[in-house]
Amino acid sequence: MVHRMLQFAVLGVSMAQVAVAGPAELDTPFARDVIETSRGELEIYFIGHASLLMRLDEHVIYVDPLGRLADFEPLPKADLVLITHYHGDHLDLAALSKIRKEETQVIVSAGCEGRLEGAIVLRNGETRVALGLGIEAIPAYNLVHLREDGEPYHLKGEGNGYVVEIGTTRVYIAGDTENVPEMKALKNIAVAFLPMNLPYTMTPEMVADAARAMRPGILYPYHYGDTDPAQLVALLKDAKDIEVRIRPMR
Repeated sequence: MVHRMLQFAVLGVSMAQVAVAGPAELDTPFARDVIETSRGELEIYFIGHASLLMRLDEHVIYVDPLGRLADFEPLPKADLVLITHYHGDHLDLAALSKIRKEETQVIVSAGCEGRLEGAIVLRNGETRVALGLGIEAIPAYNLVHLREDGEPYHLKGEGNGYVVEIGTTRVYIAGDTENVPEMKALKNIAVAFLPMNLPYTMTPEMVADAARAMRPGILYPYHYGDTDPAQLVALLKDAKDIEVRIRPMR
């Protein structure tokens, strides 16, 4: 009887160990961070440019997958995809076809309407729940940087940033935008991804201005092209409550 009780005790420990073990790290060449959220660990894989792969509760989420950065064929299929706008380095139909499955939810901005069959259009200011996550579309547009004909590189209403609510943890992925009022009004942002490439989005000074307004706990400059992210680190060196993390996101 004692022997059998010991067997059950050992079995119980083994089962407990299996129960608490999280998913194995994905076998990818990408840098990886793990963020603690109120709903568990959020894994972030930095594909590059504006492309992200995230994993939460075994769910796989992509943001702006871009085929020239990686072979998406062997990567896990998506449960949710967020597309910020229709420019070719953000809406890549070929890359999407490699990660999309029948039940994948693809959320796009108004400017993408009609460009992708089965997509869910979320307009500026609208919200939706997907995978139990709150998704809010934040306007993403230019106020300062213009094309030669005077038109902004990104028009208001066409593109989205997204605030993703993971329990009580709010993650903001800005898309292609400047430090517009709607961005600077955001509150309680735990993690922010802000673009920093010229002339299309923000200067380091604009990113620093936005960060000082919203005070994210962790700030990732992304889609930063040839801009030196060290400039942003220097600009925010006195903002002790904002951790600037530099990852390979040119």
